[in-house]
Amino acid sequence: MIDLILENEQNKEPLTDDIKNAVRAVCETVLAEEECDFDAQISITLVDNEAIRLINNEQRGIDRATDVLSFPMLEFDSDGSADGGYEMDGNFVMLGDIVISMERAREQAAEYGHSLLRETAFLTAHSMLHLLGYDHVDNKEDEEIMCEKQEKVLNLLRITRDIGEKYEKK
Repeated sequence: MIDLILENEQNKEPLTDDIKNAVRAVCETVLAEEECDFDAQISITLVDNEAIRLINNEQRGIDRATDVLSFPMLEFDSDGSADGGYEMDGNFVMLGDIVISMERAREQAAEYGHSLLRETAFLTAHSMLHLLGYDHVDNKEDEEIMCEKQEKVLNLLRITRDIGEKYEKK
């Protein structure tokens, strides 16, 4: 079970029920596929390019917009277990925060020839894996693993590259 906190702090793209449902389904499916043994709290904030640029500069010292940022609350050992245990908020493990630029997501959806829903779901899956300790920076093998896991989750949910804006959880 997840406690999903979804905040929309942008007005460039509408936050439809279809996108909300897809984001929740992606979070749940990633946790299920990774066989997480805890109920997780996840915060997702939707912003525009300027807001994510400011966050990226403040948190990472990179003064440019990006598509998504992940801020894990847990550190994982090489065996995938949480190092030092879990921080709890009630009955939920605070997994972390995700920030998605919906403006950039729309740009990338157009660039890759698929829907905003598909791109938002992909960015959510990507960030969820980061929250669970996966990292692809300077590691081709880990990047391939993440790509496989992202695609598996999206395929399980039938959020394919040719899907339109309509999404119904199967």
